[in-house]
This record gives sequence, structure tokens and C-alpha cells, in this order.
Amino acid sequence: MKSELDFRTKPVLEGVKVILRPFEANDWEKMIDIISEPELRRLTGSVDSDEQANAPFPPEEVERIKEWYKLRSEQADRLDLGIVRRDNGELVGEVVFNEFDESTLNVNFRILIGAAGCDQGFGTEAIKLFLDYGFIVLGLHKVELGVYSFNPRAEKVYRKNGFVLEGIQREAICYNNDYFDTKIFGMLKEDYLRAKSTERISK
Repeated sequence: MKSELDFRTKPVLEGVKVILRPFEANDWEKMIDIISEPELRRLTGSVDSDEQANAPFPPEEVERIKEWYKLRSEQADRLDLGIVRRDNGELVGEVVFNEFDESTLNVNFRILIGAAGCDQGFGTEAIKLFLDYGFIVLGLHKVELGVYSFNPRAEKVYRKNGFVLEGIQREAICYNNDYFDTKIFGMLKEDYLRAKSTERISK
């Protein structure tokens, strides 16, 4: 099976609490603030110690991040959308489909939300909106992700959205000289459709 899907279309997806939209020219400034948060850097595995998590980005890294977000809407092989609060328009994070395999229609998924957007249901709704788009509009077969064992809050949200634990990569990450597992979750289109059907029946 070969897909012509190239992710060139960057949609706006509207929910009750959040709106997912393409990145805009100045969003990089807010995103740098978000991804600079020590706890977020730890949970995403972008650093391997508290010392690194609390260190400021060097100027060259800031410039690289700036260019990265300015180019997100031009990518043909992945989909990056900002997560925006519906009530005040504040950018609080991002959702991403990347590592797309055109032979299987499988894709990797990741999400990050800054501290200001946590514990308000934004992540759960953002994931639901993104999965709806991925499976129904893009026609994806499977969405996969990895979460570190020291991030049970994220794992709870993934399970709530219907992801299934498929395996564990033992001691796959080292942080502060301690080893932690990476848990691999996946959702097939049939899992998604089954959950949607159950949701409709329950209503």
C-alpha cells in the first residue's frame, strides 16, 4: 500500500476548550518559553539531568528553535499544530504527527503542553481532535507513541484516549544517572472506530 498523503494541508481543528491551528510567524517566542520549562524538558527526554534541565538555551539553540517553528507550516511529511486556548487565544503547546511510514500508513504522535496549560483538560481534548483528523481525514492506519515511566500523568491521558500499551523498552533512558523504561503505546484505526461507536452508544 502506498499513500500520496503528504501533510501539506495544515487544518484548524476546533474543540470546546482548545483550537489546534498551524504555527504562525511569532509563535516561536512562546514555544521557546514553553520548551524551556525544566519539568517539560525532563518529561520529553530532551535532557539527561536536572542540571541540563535548568540551564538556559544557548543563543545558537534559540536561533535553531526559532527557524524550526517558522518552517512548521511548510513541511510535507509531517503535521505540527499549535494548541491554543479557546477562551483567550493563548498558545499552550503543540501536537505532532511525524515519522510517517507511507507503506503502512502508520505514524508517530507526540504532544507537549506547558505548565500554564496543564490539568485543565486541554491535552485530552487536543489528542481527541488530532486523532479524529488523523484517522478520519488523513486515513491513518495506526498512531504510535512512547512515554517514559516517570510520566504517569501522560500515560493516564493516553489510556483515557484509547491508546493500548504494546510493549516496554526496558531502561531505555537515563536521567540523573538512573535508568527508566519507555512504554510504547499504539492505537489502530479499528480501535479508534470501536471507541467512537461505544461513545455514540453511551450518549
